[in-house]
Amino acid sequence: MIIQLPANGWRPRRYQKPLWDYLEGGGKRAVAIWHRRAGKDDVLLNWLATAAHERVGNYWYLLPQQTQARKSVWTAVNPSVGQKRIDYALPPEVRKRTLDQEMFIELRNGSTIQLVGSDNYNSLVGSPPVGLIASEWAISDPSAWAYLRPILLENDGWAAFITTPRGRNHAHKMHEMAKADPLWFAEIQSAVDTGVFTPEQLQHELNEYIAQYGPDHGKALFDQEYMCSFAAANLGSYYGLQMEQAERDKRIGMVPYDPTIPVVTAWDIGIGDAMSVWFLQVGAGQVRAIDHYEASGQPLTHFAKVLQNKPYIYSDHIGPHDLAVRELGSGKSRAEIASELGIDFTIAPRLTVEDGINAVRTLLPRMWFDKVKCEQGINALINYRKDWNQKAEDWRDKPLHDWSSHASDALRYFAISTPILSTHEYKTVDRYDSVARRRERRGRSGSSWMSA
Repeated sequence: MIIQLPANGWRPRRYQKPLWDYLEGGGKRAVAIWHRRAGKDDVLLNWLATAAHERVGNYWYLLPQQTQARKSVWTAVNPSVGQKRIDYALPPEVRKRTLDQEMFIELRNGSTIQLVGSDNYNSLVGSPPVGLIASEWAISDPSAWAYLRPILLENDGWAAFITTPRGRNHAHKMHEMAKADPLWFAEIQSAVDTGVFTPEQLQHELNEYIAQYGPDHGKALFDQEYMCSFAAANLGSYYGLQMEQAERDKRIGMVPYDPTIPVVTAWDIGIGDAMSVWFLQVGAGQVRAIDHYEASGQPLTHFAKVLQNKPYIYSDHIGPHDLAVRELGSGKSRAEIASELGIDFTIAPRLTVEDGINAVRTLLPRMWFDKVKCEQGINALINYRKDWNQKAEDWRDKPLHDWSSHASDALRYFAISTPILSTHEYKTVDRYDSVARRRERRGRSGSSWMSA
């Protein structure tokens, strides 16, 4: 049987055609910021099916989380055709096998297609993609692209990013960059641009948003979802307004290391999850974030080497209260293991998450961030947001646990510890000396970070 692709007679709509033509013409990098219900995933699923038959290789379809990938694409039904989106674009006739648990499809020509979450993109090492689609990019982990970009560059692969706005975060920055790069396709299309909805329908949507969320929040949500506005801070964001103010105040830029002031590190330590570390200098009523590091699936020994290899003199290492939990096997707590590696933790006070978030909000107006070294941490703070209750259609009173949680939690531990640190703001060198003396008493030189 001969199957013509795109399958089922699908063809791009008028406003979808420029993106389709760019990719079909061999374009390698595209970012399309389209309004809600503009058919973003339908276009890219059909392109994925076509591309996978033109070049044999591995192809990935990323959403922010694995669960979203399953709900939004793998099991989602296209209401206009009454069929699952994935089955409509990739009918059974073109498949060799389908693994539902892994959301994996092997095509008859040898290509493979897999749906993954940007929260675990690095778990698929060994099967590098030649084509990549990142859906809902504005709320995805931006480090996924930093990780995958060299792979696609090496194998001459392509990548397409589709999303609606979520404030001036990494998706906005990518679009601004792409506009200035002739090798990229960059496009913003609002509901007015596409003509998908009549003016009456849009007015009705606006009225419903306002009735449900109030005039300010409702209008901002409508402008974000249908008008593709970046103006509103990421809705539900805890620190969006504060980070926007930091940008306006030019407190996000070049923040060099001052070797006369020791560095405080603030950690979020997970098991089988990402670990995140801020490198901060405290003094003169300011907190300067000079560096940030995060990695997944790495032991404490890895992070000890990272600290050793940086040219910093350390005073305090702030960590969460669960550092005291003893690990199975060794019987030692993570704080004890870290101490053996030369990292003596100060345990942050045990406060509620809400109190910690308020502490960060109080701290942020006096923080400065190095734009380059802290890029991942900055993106996390911008994207850290409340969990959305689909059933109640309202925000839950707790954060969404995703890629942005790790750096945000690490800074929260620092923020609730600043009353302890603030009394030492002008005595940080003496504080470092006392730490060095403690190490010497245990037979470790205070300069071991530099000599290891």
